[in-house]
Amino acid sequence: MSQDTQVTFLTQEAYDRLSAELEHLSTVGRSEIAKRIEAAREEGDLKENGGYHAAKDAQGVQEARIAQLTELLRHAKVGEAPQSRGVVEPGTVVTAVIAGDEDTFIIGNREIGDGSELSVYSEASPLGAAILGLSVGDSTSYTAPNGREIQVKVTNVETWTGQ
Repeated sequence: MSQDTQVTFLTQEAYDRLSAELEHLSTVGRSEIAKRIEAAREEGDLKENGGYHAAKDAQGVQEARIAQLTELLRHAKVGEAPQSRGVVEPGTVVTAVIAGDEDTFIIGNREIGDGSELSVYSEASPLGAAILGLSVGDSTSYTAPNGREIQVKVTNVETWTGQ
């Protein structure tokens, strides 16, 4: 594995759910799209065939999702969330004061937070990158996509329990 490959923490439930989605898209999904494309081809002139172009677009979206899931699952670290040591790391729930407002969120891949009311921030996001490795009580700042400098103070770090 190269240094640039990002390992993603996933719970067993998230891994199983994503594996099932990948299997469905790779088999049934591909077959359904192929049938839609073939049916649209039979309608004639492909230049002005909206159904054909829509099916090809759907195929592109589906293939992108298959590639994304394949890569994610290939490099996933599956298991229980890391036990909180009071340090922000992937798979932890963080409470922080961000620009004066308190927020609680998960650090990790958005797939681990599926079904949770908590927001999920990637370790590679501006916020995630800024607070990764910080301990409770630490403060920092990061530059938001709009160019604003945002102040952050970590107030709590807990183990992600999957809810």
